[in-house]
Amino acid sequence: MAVPQGYDLTVQQLIPGYASLARLSVALLAASPLASRPGAAVLVAGCGTGADLVEARAQRPDWQVTAIDPSAEMLAAAQQRLGPADIVWRQARVEELEAEACFAGALSVLVLQSLPDDGTKLAFLSALARSLEPGGQLVLVDLMAPERSPLQPQVAEAWLGFQRASGLLARDEDLLALTQGLHPIGEARLTALVNAAGFSDPARVFQALGYEGFLLQRAR
Repeated sequence: MAVPQGYDLTVQQLIPGYASLARLSVALLAASPLASRPGAAVLVAGCGTGADLVEARAQRPDWQVTAIDPSAEMLAAAQQRLGPADIVWRQARVEELEAEACFAGALSVLVLQSLPDDGTKLAFLSALARSLEPGGQLVLVDLMAPERSPLQPQVAEAWLGFQRASGLLARDEDLLALTQGLHPIGEARLTALVNAAGFSDPARVFQALGYEGFLLQRAR
């Protein structure tokens, strides 16, 4: 797919706290027992335009980073953004890496939400678990399905209000165009999937309206 014009600004306007999310994700992984080691191998699954890679280079220039994305356009945008960086680039899905216990940690930001829950989400998470060393950690950030609550309509309206205040939406229906094709799940379903894939229960580390971040650890 082509990289939408102004993609990074649009995502910042869509997600509260997005500007700090890459910094938080890298800091979480850098504090983990395995990825804290000098020269640790780290996977960025679905690198997009490279926001996580920029932050990884700033905080941990010693990391041996592998960046993958199925989109050639996204990879090209990330490569242009990073310039001559010592990164292994792969146009691939994580399931295609066939990596076995190769990485001390991994980042997956806004990827799982785009995968249908027909076995595809589980295959993605299982491939991530296999790619990590036992005890390796994953930072996972995605749009989550809303919980059943009488206050949920207010939360949904607040999300629209945030986007209008950010200058993103002229009409409410524009939200549908920005989020179509996504497959968010609830926390109970996420827990079942990550456990089946070989991870610990998810520990929430970020939440902004419908977007949530979790820290997971591969079972030893």
